[in-house]
Amino acid sequence: AIKYNKNISLSEQNIVDCTAKYGNSGCLGGFMNNVYRYVHENGGIDTEDQYPYEATDNKCRYKKNPFEVKGFKNIQTGNETALKIAVATVGPISIAIDATLSFQFYENGILIDDSCRNTPRYLDHAVLVVDYGTERGKDYWIIKNSWGDQWGDNGYVKMIRNDNNRCGIATMASYPVL
Repeated sequence: AIKYNKNISLSEQNIVDCTAKYGNSGCLGGFMNNVYRYVHENGGIDTEDQYPYEATDNKCRYKKNPFEVKGFKNIQTGNETALKIAVATVGPISIAIDATLSFQFYENGILIDDSCRNTPRYLDHAVLVVDYGTERGKDYWIIKNSWGDQWGDNGYVKMIRNDNNRCGIATMASYPVL
């Protein structure tokens, strides 16, 4: 986003439908690094407009476009400061989180979930950190979910920031190199 000075929404459904041979499991989940390998080897990824989200596993119907990935970079595990710097300098960052019931049924405000875990074993959902802020003295991340704009706050959630890597927010963070 920062490199091209525009925010283009890429297709989550393309990832859901087309990354099984890279070790992912459609709507049941997978890993961002597998997605980056798929996009790199496949020569790109569709935009949201070209390949809209359907919330179900479908047959892959990718059409080559100019958004190619040369590789990816991992952010230091568990380091929220490094994640913040990456969001500010690179743009949106892919992360994996522990998507508890509180997350699944989130509507608004800053999500602070004491049941969240931050170890890789419990990270079960990939999302995108797009920004961060502070509200009433509480630091938070702004995260885009893949469940459509009917979920949460128009498809986004504010999750507590600088709270011991709550929900694994910085445990598995990475971004593509374009």
